[in-house]
Amino acid sequence: MNAIFNQIIYKLISLILSVLALFGYSSDYLKADSSEWNTNYKYVFVHGLMGWGSYDATYKLMPYWGMFGGDLMEYLDDKGFDCYAASVAPTSSAWDRACELYAQLTGTVVDYGEAHSKEYGHDRFGTDYTGRALIDSWSAEDKINLLGHSFGGATVRLFASMMETGSDAEKAVTSEDELSDFFKGGKGDWIYSITALAAPHNGTSAYHTGGDSEEEADKDTAAYDMNIDNALALNKTIITYTDTYYFSIACDATQQNADGTYSPVTSKMESLFVSSSAEMGKFTGVTKGGYVIDESWQKNDGLVNTISALAPSDAPSADYDAENVLPGIWNIMPVYDGDHMSLQGGLTKTNDIKDLYVDHLGMINKL
Repeated sequence: MNAIFNQIIYKLISLILSVLALFGYSSDYLKADSSEWNTNYKYVFVHGLMGWGSYDATYKLMPYWGMFGGDLMEYLDDKGFDCYAASVAPTSSAWDRACELYAQLTGTVVDYGEAHSKEYGHDRFGTDYTGRALIDSWSAEDKINLLGHSFGGATVRLFASMMETGSDAEKAVTSEDELSDFFKGGKGDWIYSITALAAPHNGTSAYHTGGDSEEEADKDTAAYDMNIDNALALNKTIITYTDTYYFSIACDATQQNADGTYSPVTSKMESLFVSSSAEMGKFTGVTKGGYVIDESWQKNDGLVNTISALAPSDAPSADYDAENVLPGIWNIMPVYDGDHMSLQGGLTKTNDIKDLYVDHLGMINKL
């Protein structure tokens, strides 16, 4: 992993642990206007790299969703939405995290797949969620909406794609009676919408700014999947399902310099992101796979390039049009003025994002 990126993660962990018990919640709970809603399916939020969810003890001390501004899940629930915070492995690959998400949603044992577990040398089965499913029901008639922050965006995209297509590799080596339903596919219509929040759809140049960071990486990790070449390869395996609504919200906390490069706006950016943002803001280069990282990649939120968070490569997309929201394409929302943690609620720079989510979830319910 790139040294700068590695330092950021360790600093983030230390900072969070040092302030876990020092916050209070706000309680401005007024019901959202549901008079125009057509649906109110459950909302499942999936955290990013080094994150945590409601199955984790850390969430009770500091919610990943809301941070110091208070538990966003609690707030949205009181507004009339039905929201849940999933817990997936902090640094694992999109595949492993998708398998964990499926087990949590269905109240089953995590099955990483016979083929996958053998290829990457880890146990096939993981945590048993029997009797403690995250949600109480789920089907084509009782759909869910998925929101993924940062690497949670890649997690929910792969998850939703596999719900429809399953896995040919797992089907080839596993008998029908032992094959996880997740790998069988045919359930793409169980998901109503996907929202990616500051997600590195096409990777992040943070893994490339410190020089050659692409050698001998563990391929079953988030770090591998967020490398630009690997993210672009992953995109080719993920379908955009025609009946699902897709949304992306990218972030930007930089300003352009006289020479055309970009620098972090320190009043908006957590200090632990400033160094990586400055490096990303001036970086250009070519990946090992030949992808050109040009000046369009210089705007960033401290960890993810703004252009990468707009939409996945090769997927249909269009700027969000409130009068013409279509399924089967990525509806690109206006870029949010904030750093990588702003859509969580911020850390030392507390950011009130409650209205953003009330508006966004309300919009989805009207579709």
